[in-house]
Amino acid sequence: MLRPLEHGLICQRSFASAAEVKIPQTLTEKIIQKYAVGLPAGKIVRSRDYVSIQPAHCMSHDNSWPVALKFFGLGATKIKDNRQVVMTLDHDVQNKSEKNLEKYSKIEHFAAAQGVDFYPAGRGIGHQVMVEEGYAFPYKLAVASDSHSNMYGGIGCLGTPIVRTDAAAIWATGQTWWQIPPVARVELRGQLRPGVYGKDIIVALCGYFKNDDVLNHAIEFTGPGVRTLSVDERLTIANMTTEWGALSGLFPVDSVLIDWYKQRIAQLPQPHPRINPTTVAEAESLNMAADQNARYAKSLVIDLSTLEPHASGPNSVKISTPIRELSAQNIAINKAYLVSCTNSRLSDIEEAAKVIKGKKVAEGVEFYIAPASSKVREAAEATGAWQTLVDAGAKVLPAGCGPCIGLGTGLLEDGEVGISATNRNFKGRMGSRDALAYLASPAVVAASAVTGKISDPAEVLDTPLLEHLDLKYSEVELPEPAAEAPVVEATETPEVAEGFPSVITGELVFCDEDNVNTDGIYPGKYTYQDDVPKEKMAEVCMENYDAEFRTKVHAGDIIVSGYNFGTGSSREQAATAMLAKGIQLVIAGSFGNIFSRNSINNALLTLELPDLVSRLRENYRDAPKEATRRTGWFATWDVPKSLVVIRDGKTGPVIMTQPVGELGRNLQEIIVRGGLEGWVQHTIGA
Repeated sequence: MLRPLEHGLICQRSFASAAEVKIPQTLTEKIIQKYAVGLPAGKIVRSRDYVSIQPAHCMSHDNSWPVALKFFGLGATKIKDNRQVVMTLDHDVQNKSEKNLEKYSKIEHFAAAQGVDFYPAGRGIGHQVMVEEGYAFPYKLAVASDSHSNMYGGIGCLGTPIVRTDAAAIWATGQTWWQIPPVARVELRGQLRPGVYGKDIIVALCGYFKNDDVLNHAIEFTGPGVRTLSVDERLTIANMTTEWGALSGLFPVDSVLIDWYKQRIAQLPQPHPRINPTTVAEAESLNMAADQNARYAKSLVIDLSTLEPHASGPNSVKISTPIRELSAQNIAINKAYLVSCTNSRLSDIEEAAKVIKGKKVAEGVEFYIAPASSKVREAAEATGAWQTLVDAGAKVLPAGCGPCIGLGTGLLEDGEVGISATNRNFKGRMGSRDALAYLASPAVVAASAVTGKISDPAEVLDTPLLEHLDLKYSEVELPEPAAEAPVVEATETPEVAEGFPSVITGELVFCDEDNVNTDGIYPGKYTYQDDVPKEKMAEVCMENYDAEFRTKVHAGDIIVSGYNFGTGSSREQAATAMLAKGIQLVIAGSFGNIFSRNSINNALLTLELPDLVSRLRENYRDAPKEATRRTGWFATWDVPKSLVVIRDGKTGPVIMTQPVGELGRNLQEIIVRGGLEGWVQHTIGA
């Protein structure tokens, strides 16, 4: 387990003295500093702070129409900044039903009416389009209502996912909110051996470090090994930081990336509005990087030279196995896939073509290929790599998500085994729940398609297998915060918005369990009933977790739970049921990201205090098990001071104090307005 730093310890900063005292920042914090709005003068943003952000661009795909309905529901009629918004059609592009075509038509007409940049079905997967067309660009902040927005980090653009309500808010007001995550540093050293790819790096990371080490963190990749990775490999790794549990995966802007852009400019047929000599020169001159003494929550070092080809699965990205071991098991496959935004770029297609050239897809195996975009296919056709795959027997699908998301042709059927270069292999995602899905690099996928079983490309190319080496890594012991830049006493404290309490206090009720999912918080049988009254929501809150919760918990209490609280589905009722119960604050070791966003969007406050969870677990270590336990401990959150004090009893002795991230005035106003939708309605009304 990576050892986390104490977080939130430099919270009471002097806004007046910020220019005089250099407060070190990570690259993630620096980019957010650029795109945060409404900050007090001199405010330096840090991890754990809540801020309002105005991203450079916001992308939505097939979900653009549901977002538009939310947008209209807010009372909005005109997108505030149509240059900020991008719409693509990519998920269900094989679906020619009247209903789907009607939805696509509505999205296209809405985009045209609003003057929004629109990319039709067949142009490519939205994330690839964002990179190709320069919306995602070095040192920018770009978001999308899709979980793989992390991919933009491969080109030094901070990309992170948002939910539909956030997207509608950005359309209407240009902004939404974000809590800056703790930042983890992953230092890459050495160089990959031939036959090992960027996909192997992220597959290994997901499998070897799977105990929520980077859950809800921002990741920054650093070290000399970064320079040895192609831009395509960086995009692959950043894309799958989502599967690792992170909210972003950011690579530095270095000479490799700048040269990549210069080559792209030379290939463009005409001047491009976003990718041109001026914009690239500006990015090169910015030369932004993390400060030398920037504070990271966690740090990990990987020796790339010790890595060998790996696969994830079956049916989990948390299971990572060397290909040599899987090959020895003779795992027969039925389907192979070279599709998705993860590994269907030109270099991926060319690597697969090198393996399969002059051979045929094995009898009984279906090998599906789809480019990440129409431009990728054009480039692959020009090099001959595309035709090599077709000649070998690959079946062509249109540029789009398709089988990666479980849509269209070629899905896994009962009892089948598939190997794919996509990003997810959750049970049932690519077809039947009774199928087995593995993830691997394009070269491994192509080799497996030829042999009919999971295979190392060396077996097909008749070259020696790589020597087996144990993966070398180290978990870095980070210095204690006291050894870093001194805490600056605040000469000003953040304002408290009108109507927002400056102090929040209540008795702690301990629900001691990790991974409490949204079905445990709000039962699924009520989720799609639109007329459940508030009283009923309060009654069934946490029903599937503990039937006694209903009688033990009272309005005004503060709930404390374990790690990854609110994991699972995206149902907003998990947050609104807590509010119906009268819960004013939920504290946990960590939260599922969707629950965190739904909480703020519906005016439920949350705090991550892992030290408090540890204290409570130690306190009740020898006590009889209670799913819901009243503790007699009281928490007081002093919002202006960004400080939480835990006492034994309402006015008893102090058990612990914990500085926390600042709850900025902008976010307070969202809470006062009853959530993001209420804030948007007030803003556009004003």
